[in-house]
Amino acid sequence: MAISNYLALAAALFAIGCFGVMSRRNTIVVFMCIELMLNAVNLTFVAFSKMHGELSGQIGVFFVMVVAAAEAAVGLAIIISVFRSTLSVETPDSSELRL
Repeated sequence: MAISNYLALAAALFAIGCFGVMSRRNTIVVFMCIELMLNAVNLTFVAFSKMHGELSGQIGVFFVMVVAAAEAAVGLAIIISVFRSTLSVETPDSSELRL
């Protein structure tokens, strides 16, 4: 399979994630779209790593996955905290938490 196919798939996944972040109001859906964008970047790293025959792209994927796992833990904790105070996960409702 050609590298261009992997890159086209990664671009499509990134575009879908970008569209989801910009158009959705549900915080959990926005969070999932950000994760989709990170996975698209991971696919691009692996594709270029395979093309150049090096492991540096796969090492980059490992670090992106570590950051994504930390982001998931912290992000879900924040979402749960906001839900407990507002009883909603919609993004406009979070603006009521300002001091």
